Amino acid sequence: MIETGIKGSIKKTVTSEMTAKIIGSGELDVLATPALIALAEEAAWKSVADELETDQGTVGTNMNLSHIAATPVGMTVRCETELTSIDRRKLTFCIEAYDEKEKIATGTHERFIIDNKTFREKAYGKLNHD
Repeated sequence: MIETGIKGSIKKTVTSEMTAKIIGSGELDVLATPALIALAEEAAWKSVADELETDQGTVGTNMNLSHIAATPVGMTVRCETELTSIDRRKLTFCIEAYDEKEKIATGTHERFIIDNKTFREKAYGKLNHD
């Protein structure tokens, strides 16, 4: 059963593939904001995955993230989430991220609980050109 207070955490070492220069979100060899967002989403969805019913999942619908400090390649980043609100199928998470020296991000993230099969059918139904 999903309850507020569920926490998630993920750690990754910044690689060149995660940089703004490679992802295309900037010119520098530092952790890209889109890569940081992906870490936050991963920490959030994994934190509640075991609490869902069979064939349910979550999808991200909103991200409000302040990326406040740069992290170079080779440094480890830790992203932490906490489920702070549940409104029917809408889950809201608080996000904080740190590198080895300081806090690098803070924000909120919303995810919705979905039925995986129905969601896939609707998404792939867009490919039908009837």
